[in-house]
Amino acid sequence: MGLGGCIILIAVGAILTFATDWELDGVNLDLVGLIMMAVGLIGTATFTSIARRRRAVVPPVAPTVVDDDRRDRGF
Repeated sequence: MGLGGCIILIAVGAILTFATDWELDGVNLDLVGLIMMAVGLIGTATFTSIARRRRAVVPPVAPTVVDDDRRDRGF
């Protein structure tokens, strides 16, 4: 799930929790909304930590110089 999916989960969960007054038998929509917001927040935190780790800049390694004596022998 990408960052967009996480943001959609947070938005839909907030709408279910705060903006609706629907009542379903056996389903607490406030709790479902809270769960969706929590999953969206956890997903956002996980995505950003993984993305930050991928963007880590590794300094370039200096090339190793190999002194090859075989060229100087004339063979």
